[in-house]
Amino acid sequence: MTSDARIEDAVDSRFVSSVSPTAPRIMAGGHPCQGIYWTPKGNPHPKVAFIATHYNVDFSEHYFAAYVASRGYGFLGWNTRYRGAEDMFLLEHALVDISVGVKWLREHAGVEKVVIFGNSGGGSLMAAYQAEAIAPTLTGNLVGEGADCLSALPKADYYISSNAHIGRPEVMTDWMDASVTDEWDPVATDPSLDPFNPDNGPPYTPEFVTRYRAAQRARNQRITDWVKRELKRLNDAGIPDRLFPLFRMWGDLRCMDPSLDPSDRKPGLCYRGDPRVANRSPSIGRACMLTTWLNMWSLETSKCQGEPHLKKLDIPALVIQGTADTGVFPSDAKRIHGAIGSEDKTLELLPGAHYFEDSAQHRHDAADVVSDWLKAHL
Repeated sequence: MTSDARIEDAVDSRFVSSVSPTAPRIMAGGHPCQGIYWTPKGNPHPKVAFIATHYNVDFSEHYFAAYVASRGYGFLGWNTRYRGAEDMFLLEHALVDISVGVKWLREHAGVEKVVIFGNSGGGSLMAAYQAEAIAPTLTGNLVGEGADCLSALPKADYYISSNAHIGRPEVMTDWMDASVTDEWDPVATDPSLDPFNPDNGPPYTPEFVTRYRAAQRARNQRITDWVKRELKRLNDAGIPDRLFPLFRMWGDLRCMDPSLDPSDRKPGLCYRGDPRVANRSPSIGRACMLTTWLNMWSLETSKCQGEPHLKKLDIPALVIQGTADTGVFPSDAKRIHGAIGSEDKTLELLPGAHYFEDSAQHRHDAADVVSDWLKAHL
């Protein structure tokens, strides 16, 4: 059984939806929290289940769900109110929405052990959830039922990181084009920092890499400084927030130069294909609210940075990383593993791309690693 189609014949699924303590059902009928619960065929109530959530990507039909369920576990592909609404994201409400899914698993699905599965951007999000469940720090940002919910998030029992970015502001900064000189002009470029200028590489010299990485961090800070000024200006005029665009977000030198952070990845690729084309097209963070930038993307102010949350983890943890991933690299996986505070933690580098989409066999192999690790801990 090596194809996605055949593996799905071995599982059942059902739609799950719910209101959130901080978001009601909308008048058109939709619930803020939605997902699909995958279970082994003929066993609708497994005692161990995974939950996977992303900042904005719809995880209800997550590729790993059927592979996990066919091995005897439940898998809740869970979406917060921010699915497809990255521009509006606020961490506090996302964690409240994740808790709705965790509670549903325990209270309605009969699950006794919960595995938070942090895939891609969801790695830091799920780490933030568990960290906040261990030691709440964000309750002052909500009031009433929302604050009460954040102060008592139900804890998970295991944490798995799969091809995950270290954190939201970190990955955007690593990916952004450092040669942008005007955030309002997609064309304005400093040629001496242009990663696509052949005079600069690839291959890139260590000196260029150092200067480029510093310029990326400086760009993130410039945006943060403008956002804070603009938010104050608007608030003083009685306007709560606004959208603004972001351009050229596929400039990670590692995508062009395979000698940087070596792995089995194909050179000259990012998640959107050719970085030269992707960098000139709308992509990650293409638009966001001022408050969302400060909450999710800013290196200075974001609570979506991974390491502070990972350090709080005290449950068994597994980090798996595909060695052909074109956007998460071996150093990222090692950094995540090193930051996890748990004494019981494992790092496994496996063949395969970001979603192990290059081979159904790679997905099976990754599922075997996850299942074997979990069985050893149950």
